[in-house]
Order: sequence, then structure tokens, then C-alpha cells
Amino acid sequence: MIKEAIILAGGLGTRLRDVIADIPKCMAPINDIPFLAFVVDDLKKHGVEYFIFSLGYKSESIVDFVQERYKDTNHVFVIEEEPLGTGGAIKEALLSATTEDILILNGDTLFNIDYNELADIHKKQKAECTIALKFMKNFSRYGTVKTNTSTAITTFREKQVIENGHINGGIYVLNTPLFIKNNLPEKFSFEKDYLEKYVGKNRIDGIAFDNYFIDIGVPEDYERAQKELGPSTSLRTGS
Repeated sequence: MIKEAIILAGGLGTRLRDVIADIPKCMAPINDIPFLAFVVDDLKKHGVEYFIFSLGYKSESIVDFVQERYKDTNHVFVIEEEPLGTGGAIKEALLSATTEDILILNGDTLFNIDYNELADIHKKQKAECTIALKFMKNFSRYGTVKTNTSTAITTFREKQVIENGHINGGIYVLNTPLFIKNNLPEKFSFEKDYLEKYVGKNRIDGIAFDNYFIDIGVPEDYERAQKELGPSTSLRTGS
């Protein structure tokens, strides 16, 4: 069972500025509940006990919220003094990790998978990084991911209008010692400078899940979350 998670919550949320106040994306209210609560509660339900919050923009609001709502939960805050990119943020947050394999996910996306199933496959395949993939139809917002028959990722494709395909669901299990050996810089993109650069060189796997998925990064999906998520939400399979 995977016990530790890094939650990336340093984004500016520029595409939501016309819809929500000047707050981090993960704090956008969903029926009066910050979206981050759905993410943390889902992780706790699956047995995660230690949370590393990687923060940047308007970090004070997230710190206050977590310390109030999750005061009895083991957690730590890692706050960027300057933007480090997704990769730099992960690399810095890993300094607070205590386990070899750690779960990493975004604070503005909810993908209701079985995190322990993802971690078990990751360990079985002895992967450096394993990504939760989501099958989608008729989209242009995301790039697509191709795997071979043994789950190893072979290709990351740029965003384009596509009829169907698997996207990066934004949830990773990362082997910290193997990742650190790449000697990546202080500031870098996890997606561009690590995943796309090292695919085919390092063992980077992808596992498809058909569970509920929502990314509130654009107004239409933020509005959809208001209809689908609430205090007593029972997350369903599919989306």
C-alpha cells in the first residue's frame, strides 16, 4: 500500500480568473468546498497517511485551509520562492519524502483510481515512473500517450484534435532513487524535460483506468464539477 503523496498545488489558475477569485486553482470552491478537499479525502480513503503539499502562488490560503481541516493528518508544506516548473517542484518536494516510491498528483484534478493498484503494477514492472492514463473521446485539450503490450510508454504526442486516445491523467508513482539519478536541473518541466525526454531510455509505464476524471483548469469543467461533486458525492466509474 502506498502511504505518501505529493500534491502539486502551485499553479496560477489564469484560465479560471474570470470565474473564481484571485486564489489558487485547487482552492476553487465546489459547492462551497475547496476542490483540494476532494483530492485529499480521496487519497485518505485509499490509505495515504503522509502528504507533501508543493505550493507557490497564494500559498497562504492553502496552508490555512489544510491546517484547519486536516490538522490531525501528517503533512508538510514545500513552498517555492520562485517558479521551478513542475519538475523542479517535484524534485524539491522529494526532499521531504521518506519512502522509495511516492504518489504524485495535481491539486486541481480528480482521477478516482485505485492508487494502490497503480503502485502495485509500478513495483511489479520495476518502473522508474508509472502514469495513470485516462481514455477520452473527441478532445483537443490534452496530448496522447501510446504504450506497448507490456505497459511501457513508447510515445507522447502533442495536443491536437483527436477522435479518441489515452491521455496522461496527471497521477504518477515515482521511484525516487532512480529519478534522482537523472541529475535533472533545479528548474524544469516534468512533462517535457523528463517524461518526453527519457521515454524509451528509462522505464516509464502507463496504466489505463476508466474511472471518474475531472480537471477544473478551464471554466466549462469547473462548472461541470459543481454539478457532479458535493459533500456526499459517491464517485462513479467512467466520466
